[in-house]
Amino acid sequence: MRDVIQRILASEGEAKQIVAAARAEAEHILADAKARAEELRARAQAEARSEADAVLNAAAQNAEREKQELLARANAEIEASIRIDSSLRQRAVAEVVRCVCGAGPPVEGPS
Repeated sequence: MRDVIQRILASEGEAKQIVAAARAEAEHILADAKARAEELRARAQAEARSEADAVLNAAAQNAEREKQELLARANAEIEASIRIDSSLRQRAVAEVVRCVCGAGPPVEGPS
């Protein structure tokens, strides 16, 4: 009987050691999994940030190109619609000179 009790106690001690070793291994595996998950999260976040930056840069370049095209078209339309003949140009120059130099009343002319 004593022999059976000693074997049971020895088995219980071995079982406790096996359980403790299994717990330690499980904690190690869990810590490794958490570290790997954090690495993957950080990498995915960096990739997403990089892709977002690329999309934003492309959008900004497209917007700048469209703005330049619109400005060029508007400039061409303005230049095409405004024609200044020589008499109007001379009156405009005279008015600018008069305003800058502060000389006399405005020049009267046809409207």
